Amino acid sequence: MSQDRAIRTVPAMAAMKEAGQPITMLTAYDASFARLVDEADVDCVLVGDSLGNVIQGRDSTLPVTVEHMVYHVEAVSRGLTHPLLIADLPFMSYHDRASAMQAAAAVMRAGAGMVKLEGGSGVVPLVAELVAQGVPVCGHLGLTPQHVHRLGGYRVQGRDEALARALQEDARALEAAGAGMLVMECVPSALARAIAENLRIPVIGIGAGVDVDGQVLVIYDVLGISPGRRPRFVRNFMDEAGSIPAALAAFVEAVRERRFPDDQYSYS
Repeated sequence: MSQDRAIRTVPAMAAMKEAGQPITMLTAYDASFARLVDEADVDCVLVGDSLGNVIQGRDSTLPVTVEHMVYHVEAVSRGLTHPLLIADLPFMSYHDRASAMQAAAAVMRAGAGMVKLEGGSGVVPLVAELVAQGVPVCGHLGLTPQHVHRLGGYRVQGRDEALARALQEDARALEAAGAGMLVMECVPSALARAIAENLRIPVIGIGAGVDVDGQVLVIYDVLGISPGRRPRFVRNFMDEAGSIPAALAAFVEAVRERRFPDDQYSYS
């Protein structure tokens, strides 16, 4: 196996940050798309609770259950050979220690190599508990879709000074608790850059500018087939690629060359 097709691991992602190599991540929900993402040499694959929107046709991620996640993680894992497979823990599946352990065990047994959960200081103790039990954890800050009703909609987070400070503090707390990666969604580019520069763990952006350690998009957004209004941070790579494999390869290349996202797909 060549070096550039080595199996991706959590320590490998940390090494990529240390080396200044941008990390690529896409969602997948079935074995067929997983194979295509694998062939595009994507570093990480996320089975996101975004499946509630793009697979189930829901208007939020809240109806997604652990059972749904297990089904899709199992399917995706059968199509992968190289990327690190990350699975979301869905809404209210980690409201206490017991539920978090049960949900994490279920998706890890299904094939995930890391779990992702949303929130800051409120989930820090759970992150520490999961890590202590051998579960790699990816945090998620900024726009957290599971909290959409509390946030008042899908809005950019961290533009005011107080919330920006809170996000920085939460990021540091998640790292201190043992999180091995962090997703930052819909935050100003300067804030995301400051957080990435002050953490040892990789920071993966989605609507967080180019100056972080990697980028993630929903695969259906990359291919231009997601229903409804397209968020500002989404780029349709199919417009010029002409085929699914070419579009996925174009996303990987654009991220690794730091050409995506530019200002058009970022927030100030």
